[in-house]
Amino acid sequence: MSSSIQVATDGPVLTIRIARPEKKNSLTSAMYGAMAGAIEKANGDAATKAVVILGEPGAFSAGNDIQEFLGFAMGGALGKEVIDFLKALVGSTKPLIAGVDGFAVGVGTTMLLHCDYVVASTRASFSTPFVNLGLVPEAASSLLGPRLMGNARAFELLAMGRSFTPEKALAAGLINEIVPEGAANDMALKVAREIASKPAEAVAITRRLLRGDPAVTLARIDEEVVLFGQRLKSDEAKQAFAVFLARK
Repeated sequence: MSSSIQVATDGPVLTIRIARPEKKNSLTSAMYGAMAGAIEKANGDAATKAVVILGEPGAFSAGNDIQEFLGFAMGGALGKEVIDFLKALVGSTKPLIAGVDGFAVGVGTTMLLHCDYVVASTRASFSTPFVNLGLVPEAASSLLGPRLMGNARAFELLAMGRSFTPEKALAAGLINEIVPEGAANDMALKVAREIASKPAEAVAITRRLLRGDPAVTLARIDEEVVLFGQRLKSDEAKQAFAVFLARK
């Protein structure tokens, strides 16, 4: 288990906390693996009724760790742990709740599309700058984004790379509610306890009906992974990465 992923159980609620504030909660392969393992642990535990994903004050997640991401670019493929985490989100049999109290970038935003309830604070922001790097969306966001918010808003977020404020994210259906700065994590835990108090089988069946066939979502992840790998090798991506690194 990565020390930057803190997993705790409080009664029927399992909490996954991204805790790497010195790197703005950017995600490494070990962190992806730890989160995937925590979700799988929850799936196998009948006593767990809900899973909460939290970040740090001011930073939910800055997305992929830049050094590892450069490694992906050199290798031309996403790492196994990344893919395992994305598929674990799809395979979760327990309701997923997130608390966002700061910026959510890249996978920090796309993972929210798999959550059943998202609480965001007034200082939250949401962005997916894949195209700016010559890449394409991941985490089945090309499927779930339009399904959730319509093609126009999904295009703005995923293809134009525009940042969404909490208010815009709420209007788009990406989040469920906005709370004051610093209150998102506590509210997410409160929501998780509310969900966990309900008849678990009825919640699970209802959730499955709402989400539809997971095979469709998994197939889109596989398709995106192939295209993402191809784009990593493209001249566009190489040029975009060069500009990005020069700026850094």
